[in-house]
Amino acid sequence: MIYPSFLTENDMIGIAAPSQGVGHKLEEFDRSISVLRKKGYRIRETEHVRLNNARGGSAEERGKELTSLFLDPEVKCVISAAGGDFLFEILPYVNWNAMKKNPKWLCGASDPTSLLFTYTVKYDVSTMYGFNAGTFSDIPMPANVKNILKFLKGDLPVQKTSRMYASKPGFADDYAGPDTKTEWKASRSTIDLSGRCIGGCIDVFKDLIGTKYDAVKSFVRRYQKDGLIWYFDNFSMSAENFYRTLLQMKYAGWLDHTAAVLIGRVLFPSSETGMTYEQALSLALSDIPYIYEMDIGHTEPSFSMINGAMLSIHYHHGKGSLTFELK
Repeated sequence: MIYPSFLTENDMIGIAAPSQGVGHKLEEFDRSISVLRKKGYRIRETEHVRLNNARGGSAEERGKELTSLFLDPEVKCVISAAGGDFLFEILPYVNWNAMKKNPKWLCGASDPTSLLFTYTVKYDVSTMYGFNAGTFSDIPMPANVKNILKFLKGDLPVQKTSRMYASKPGFADDYAGPDTKTEWKASRSTIDLSGRCIGGCIDVFKDLIGTKYDAVKSFVRRYQKDGLIWYFDNFSMSAENFYRTLLQMKYAGWLDHTAAVLIGRVLFPSSETGMTYEQALSLALSDIPYIYEMDIGHTEPSFSMINGAMLSIHYHHGKGSLTFELK
């Protein structure tokens, strides 16, 4: 596994808009960029970052802009501006060979999954999931955001079960911050194991399976001795769609040699038949240990995850911790 160089003071962070621009939330974005600058980083944005458009420019333009940051020797880390819905269309326009020859930390959350995931499983370059460039605007800064800044510098703190989480999205009119006691749930009372970490937004994985960007079988074979720990961020998949997608992954060989599966809280839960997410997990992963309702994904707070790194998970009766090692 290739681990790119971490950031040091005065390094340049490149920001691209592979999913969409941030024109609809510029004040929040600018506050976040100000935090990064105060931490000692320089910022370079590509042309379409501030565009107020759901697609953030044409697929070809966005692919070329992302590639330009990997070709720029001054840029040491690349962060997606935001999530969205249309990153999938830029994959043919990304210069993957350039990214392979110039490995840098590629960071994003939600829709950028297909970009991060492909970079790791196909080219063995580690990536960071769990934050976009607008993540750093919260005042006061919560502990999970402070942890992200540590991760970018190569200080990998142990991430533990939060005390409370926010049951509503941050953009909701009645959002009141963390308001619900956190309790992880699992298929076993105790889970204590390690493996090679890989995952992202499962809503996005549904589109990747079986395409030429699906290099999972070879990735699983390369790291089968380590065992795989998958994590899934479920944005809005219904319980039934979630179940079918897990089965699809299983049938496609994605879950071969899997040591455990970690699942975050669903931001917008739903069901067409009355199936619960717990039932979906139990039916699809009956032979694989799993933990769910974790601090992963779209609900706040959420962990930073390192695709390709070794991950140790310790869980006992509702609480636990994650520790990453770069080996």
